Amino acid sequence: MALAAAVKDEARRLGFDAAAIGPAGPPAHGAAFERWLDEGRAGTMEWLARTRRERLDPGLLLPGVRAVVAVGLSYNPGETETSCSEPMRVARYAGNRDYHDVMRPRLEALGAFIGRAAGAEVRSRAAVDTSAVLERDLAARAGLGWIGKNTNLLTPSLGSYFFVGIVLTTAEPAFDAAIADHCGTCTACLDACPTAAFIAPYVLDARRCISYLTIEHRGDIDEALRPAIGAWAFGCDVCQEVCPWNRKAATTREPAFASRETPSPEALLELDEAAFRDRFRRTALWRARRSGLLRNAAIVLGNRGDRRVVPALERAAGDHDPVVSTAAAWALGRLAGN
Repeated sequence: MALAAAVKDEARRLGFDAAAIGPAGPPAHGAAFERWLDEGRAGTMEWLARTRRERLDPGLLLPGVRAVVAVGLSYNPGETETSCSEPMRVARYAGNRDYHDVMRPRLEALGAFIGRAAGAEVRSRAAVDTSAVLERDLAARAGLGWIGKNTNLLTPSLGSYFFVGIVLTTAEPAFDAAIADHCGTCTACLDACPTAAFIAPYVLDARRCISYLTIEHRGDIDEALRPAIGAWAFGCDVCQEVCPWNRKAATTREPAFASRETPSPEALLELDEAAFRDRFRRTALWRARRSGLLRNAAIVLGNRGDRRVVPALERAAGDHDPVVSTAAAWALGRLAGN
């Protein structure tokens, strides 16, 4: 218990907003994850299938692992008003510094602390969402929060506007109790999804999810789904914005996440590869690459219905990237009513 208390105190000293400790066995929802993969609901995220074994057994990432230290870091900038009429929308987490650059050094420092506190023979491994772990599942079992019907991890104090980090360790601190599901009969997130991506409570079909389509998906977006993307150029927060637990979610204390800057879709269409790299290299928006972000910007302009953007779209329709030019041509057709 003393070790667990010391680890959680150190997590808070490092700037994390919440910490919990749990067992490191196979994830509780491993079978559901495998069904989800086998049904093709991961879309083109083939790395999930490639690392299936590791995600189902943390011991393959760190032999001898005994515990999971799960931490949460709020990215909530404290915005209380959002509008679907905004010219372009970017997920709350993405309008500032890349969270991997903020999280990983602190997680590694936490792992080093565990080694000093528990003994030199102890080994630890830090994991963010780029590692082959089912971080939400492990964090829920550790008692950091519960997995909501929208598949996000939720806590009473942070809502779902926080990043999850994991430290696998061979140390043996005392475990916390899991938190019960507090979603109750609420279905606000399921009802609000613009693309009906939730096929059931707790089950998301990524192939219809705006976050997946605008970030992870490479190539053209299904024409039938483009109108529902609306103003979202990177990610989507709809299922979080309607969640009652986010109404009073604590705001971030992290300076790297406190401010947000969102360029206009017209400005995005002007970026060549070098300009895109210079502008977004250290941000989360880099994940979509130039091809994806400009594709998304063109779709947003097509959905806006403002013919003043026709010149910008006409230039983009001649882009060397066929994904960008195809999206721009679609947007021009939509503005023309065709």
